Amino acid sequence: MTLRELAVSELQLGMYVAKLDRPWTETPFMFQGFVLKNDKQLDALRKYCTKVFVDPEKNDLSEVGGNAASIRGNTVYKQVATLDTELPRARVAIAETRVVITEITRAVNVGTVIDTPKVKHAVSDITESVVRNPDAASLLVQMQEKSGETFNRAIHVSVLMSIFGRFLQLPRENIELLGMLGLLQDAGKLKLPATLLNKTEPYTPDDEALYRTHVERGVEILNGTAGLPDGLPGLASLHHEHFDGSGYPRGLRGGAISLMGMIAGIVDYFDTLVAPPPLGKRMSPSNALSLIYKGRGTLFQPALVEQFIQCIGVYPVGSPIEFNTGEIGIVIAQNPLLRLQPRVMVIKDAKGFEIRPYRMLDLSKSPKATPDEPYRIRRTLEYDAIKVDPRELFL
Repeated sequence: MTLRELAVSELQLGMYVAKLDRPWTETPFMFQGFVLKNDKQLDALRKYCTKVFVDPEKNDLSEVGGNAASIRGNTVYKQVATLDTELPRARVAIAETRVVITEITRAVNVGTVIDTPKVKHAVSDITESVVRNPDAASLLVQMQEKSGETFNRAIHVSVLMSIFGRFLQLPRENIELLGMLGLLQDAGKLKLPATLLNKTEPYTPDDEALYRTHVERGVEILNGTAGLPDGLPGLASLHHEHFDGSGYPRGLRGGAISLMGMIAGIVDYFDTLVAPPPLGKRMSPSNALSLIYKGRGTLFQPALVEQFIQCIGVYPVGSPIEFNTGEIGIVIAQNPLLRLQPRVMVIKDAKGFEIRPYRMLDLSKSPKATPDEPYRIRRTLEYDAIKVDPRELFL
């Protein structure tokens, strides 16, 4: 029997708690070992324990098929800043994070110490921005120059994981932990040969085996970095595990993958689908979401997939879209009550010529394309289908 150590905050319903960090007699639990079935048990564990040990082989998957109530927290976040006012602050936070990313890359490549306080400060600033208004940071990272490089993607993953945590109403500290996880979970890729990461041909079995080692390499890097949250290396080991046990490196299944690990897996997969080659698939957001939806119950927990799709919307912020008129625009803000009617900035006319100044359309107000027909979104496009400098956003 191989037990897995988890912080109490990482526990999910359906996990089999085999061992505590204190004698059972000092707790209200009658049995030594039990399946976690309700919030009352979870509250008692929070009261008496800091960490526990779970047995993945005894998890009851019938308890973790999940519903929204089992994965959502109860911290309500209100949007306290408009997109216009939050954009400048988000721009500064993301620019500072990009500098930190460069420093992390250099530190890992030459074997020096990662500056943990700088990482924490950058993640804290992004978290604050996301909590105030998630659309601003989302818009900026989607519109930045796309590349397949590991740490150009890391900011996108970090921001999206933070936004998803906010949507799930997780505590503020958990959102920050998700942001840090997104920033660092692929650090091990920096230890892989560039020829492998830049390869455009399909991976051979040997290539795939080597690529998969990035998870263990990343965990090793994080374990050797002082000052990070205690559970971060363990969480970084989970973003390629799958709900049905088909993932790697350990083939964990169901509730053996913590909520944060499952969040990391969904966001990393979405980012891979929409990112450019060689490591990305360059899909449109709608096609990527369709593929994730098909992975319910196999790759990902069904309820979490549904929550993710609700979070980013059918037309995610920053995604290029084509109107029924042939004009091209970028989604710049969601409408929480009317998810199919976002706020869009029109970039190009029907002939493909750039529009200056950019024109704003709020689809919730039913703007007319012609006297007889309103504007409708025909389809989403790949993220790099159009180029817009985020510095030109004076909304």
